Amino acid sequence: MDTKTAKKKIAIIGGGPSGLFMYKRLIESEVPNFEIEIFERKGYLGAGMPYSAEGANVEHITNVSDNEIPIIFNSIEDWVKIAPKEILKKFDIDEDKFNEYKVLPRLFFGEYLSAQFNLLKEVAENKGIKTDVHLNCVVDDIVDVSEDQQVVVSIKGQNKIRFDLVIICTGHNWPQKYEGKIRGYFDSPYPPKKIALEVNHTVGIMGSSLTAIDALRTLARQNGKFTTNEDGTYSYQLASEGFKIVMHSRSGLLPAVRFHLEDSHLGKEETLSKAEIQESIKENGGFLPLDYVFEKNFKQMFVEKDPVFYKKIKDMNLEEFVGAMMDYREKMEPFDLFKKEYEEAEKSIEKRKSIYWKEALAILSFAMNYPAKYLSAEDMERLQKVLMPLISIVIAFVPQSSCRELLALHDAGVLSIVAVGDQAEVEPLTTGGADYHYKVDGKKVTVHFDTFIDCIGQPHLSFDDFPFKSLISNKTISPATLKFKTAEIGEEEMKHNDLVTKKGDDYLLTVPGITINDHFQVVDEAGEANERIYIMAVPYIGGYNPDYSGIDFCEAASEAVLDRILS
Repeated sequence: MDTKTAKKKIAIIGGGPSGLFMYKRLIESEVPNFEIEIFERKGYLGAGMPYSAEGANVEHITNVSDNEIPIIFNSIEDWVKIAPKEILKKFDIDEDKFNEYKVLPRLFFGEYLSAQFNLLKEVAENKGIKTDVHLNCVVDDIVDVSEDQQVVVSIKGQNKIRFDLVIICTGHNWPQKYEGKIRGYFDSPYPPKKIALEVNHTVGIMGSSLTAIDALRTLARQNGKFTTNEDGTYSYQLASEGFKIVMHSRSGLLPAVRFHLEDSHLGKEETLSKAEIQESIKENGGFLPLDYVFEKNFKQMFVEKDPVFYKKIKDMNLEEFVGAMMDYREKMEPFDLFKKEYEEAEKSIEKRKSIYWKEALAILSFAMNYPAKYLSAEDMERLQKVLMPLISIVIAFVPQSSCRELLALHDAGVLSIVAVGDQAEVEPLTTGGADYHYKVDGKKVTVHFDTFIDCIGQPHLSFDDFPFKSLISNKTISPATLKFKTAEIGEEEMKHNDLVTKKGDDYLLTVPGITINDHFQVVDEAGEANERIYIMAVPYIGGYNPDYSGIDFCEAASEAVLDRILS
């Protein structure tokens, strides 16, 4: 194929932030030999789930600011100068006083992303790149026709269209398991309008992350109101007697508070190079050691930037470091620690000085995405059981106004948090609500909630959850697995873990989602990458892509996809 003259027909399935970044990469590339069709389930482009009514109400805010967001067509600061006045008025945005360091209403950010799509479409038109957009359009299947080197996209209730390349950017997905069948039980807090409930009883929430905070912000407004005190803190007055919220998390900890980032784009230039990763894999029998990544992409960053902290941790291994950080957090009452961290974060923002160990942990989390597929099964289990619980707490970056709301709810006696450990179970009841079973000081406890909301965040979905069934039945895709470095460990685990299987002499751990390579191409059971089908839909690649980094992920993944397309 003459890449300079032949037009490649490319389908982008999903028009949210992932699709937006992929579209940007394609039309800004040096080889504009594409015809692009975008298929979006909703009636608009750009916003996706988190920044539309599917994932936000007016009370929900971003946990990143303009200066932390990669430029798409223009920055938010520049866009507000040309944005429709009615949008600015609706969200009380003053273009003359816009602050690139402040968080924004999520629905406003959705308007910005939609506008970016339209601006990029103008760029495409000027370059002669044809773009067809299909809104309110459900893609119900994808079929790889390898003999023709094409992919068929099947549209529900409509026709089938052939493409040279398909990039799956379908975004968030919360499957409904019990919701709608069990009164008072919600599989997620999205769309938030469904939990805008006035209740006179205690609401149970599973999780304490940003997803849980979304639920709190909505429920609190339906059952009382916040007022601002003279010192900038909030107070909360109950309107519904009996309304309370109990959050539940493994450690009983609240997430960490948003602070000033020294590197607003999280040190992407400081992550391990692909050459270093490949060299380490070669030296370690085909595996990338998690300890090597921890040493190079975390501990070494402090040698120059925070030598005092480096001295404290230089001899710690991964488990010892996480233990030390969690011990410190668990010794304090959760809301006392939360208030202390809020005050620390306020000083960080005021002085424009980072809390560097937390920033470095965010960089490490981002850095884990590319090499995770090269970890041994043993190291992946360590990553999930040891490191990710700390990362999930520290890099939530809870915005200041959310912190003030949580503290006000707690001070009003409305909000509490319970540590339930690793073995807790939620039992949805046919009579309504759910029972929460966990242990306190070794004793079994069961607590009933008439209203219960699962707020653990976007789940890693399994291979069987993959929506485009022909790719499964035709074996175009395969379940993601990792090999045990030590056969004895794999053999022992297989006795009690259904996710461990044996293939030849190898013991394999099945991890969530499908197999992908470094370019986000789907991979079949023979290990062959498909040159026609790419995937950036994070719920279905969680095993090889453990960290959801939002916009940062969209930027990095779209670059990897484009590099492969152009090569």
